[in-house]
Amino acid sequence: MNTQNPNLPTNIGQNLSMNPKKFLLWLAIVSIIMMFAAFTSAYLVRRAEGNWLEFNIPIIFTYSTAILLVSSFTMHLSYWAAKKDHFLLISSSISITFVLGIVFLIMQVIGWVELTKNNVFLVGNPSGSFFYVISGLHGLHIVSALIVLIFALVATFKTKVHAKQLNQIEMCVTYWHFLDLLWLYLFFFLLYNN
Repeated sequence: MNTQNPNLPTNIGQNLSMNPKKFLLWLAIVSIIMMFAAFTSAYLVRRAEGNWLEFNIPIIFTYSTAILLVSSFTMHLSYWAAKKDHFLLISSSISITFVLGIVFLIMQVIGWVELTKNNVFLVGNPSGSFFYVISGLHGLHIVSALIVLIFALVATFKTKVHAKQLNQIEMCVTYWHFLDLLWLYLFFFLLYNN
């Protein structure tokens, strides 16, 4: 006896399928969001307890934020170029994004050095500890995104990224934009809750 409803399409399972790598990326993104939500919640709770050192966030963190915003534009440009099969533009946009990501990380380190000159350390007052841990963990995720960009760049040189093969570049763009938005949230959170 056939228990299937004849009014339902037979390919319903196919319509709901998702690329497994994209699914894993979205799982990772949700996990990262939960981790940083936990850190920012703990930050607010600990700050309310008192004994909280207030300090000015060095201006270089503002500049590094601007660099990351520009890198999102160049990353999106690589996606647009892939849709149009502009291979030189794909590789140059990914390369520029990579360089901007490195510049962002260098500026973060310079900001940390400036913080230590202002007597804000990783160990000591919790306000400094939270700042270093939150910005450092985000930096580690930027490093992971830079590694992903290297793989995308290699795939581009092998012409494996093009209008009919967009999965890899879509995932790169999604992850990079996510990290950019995450940093904007973290930066303004730290700026206004310091």
